[in-house]
Amino acid sequence: MFEISPSQLDAQRYRDAVEHQSCGALLVFEGIVRDNFDGRPVRGLEYQAYPELALKVMEQITAELHRTHPKARVAMAHRTGTLSLGEVSMVIAVATPHRAGCYDASRFLIEALKERLPVWKKELFADGDSHWKPNDPETPPGPGSA
Repeated sequence: MFEISPSQLDAQRYRDAVEHQSCGALLVFEGIVRDNFDGRPVRGLEYQAYPELALKVMEQITAELHRTHPKARVAMAHRTGTLSLGEVSMVIAVATPHRAGCYDASRFLIEALKERLPVWKKELFADGDSHWKPNDPETPPGPGSA
């Protein structure tokens, strides 16, 4: 299950999608909007995405994971739109037969999504300032940035 959604994400839904009797380990990661960035107070975040490509990237990353963890069960989602402090921006659920593989798989998925997913984040600072933050140094800034 892979989703890019303007609606609130329910972590239980993604957990339920990966849970299976063959898996002895299950991890759910939730990325949550925090109140600061680079030492500055933040009032929220805005996310924009290229959904069709983002879903393909999620599939590609999962295919890469399956080369080393073929029994891993994966569900991922990322929010779009303006999010307030404390809201969930990303959910990654993974289940594997054993705990070590589950931790490895979860970390791989988190880092790969942060680096490659075509989702752009705009920091909305408490002082009214804002700026787009690229996923990594080689990713161009998000929509509408100079």
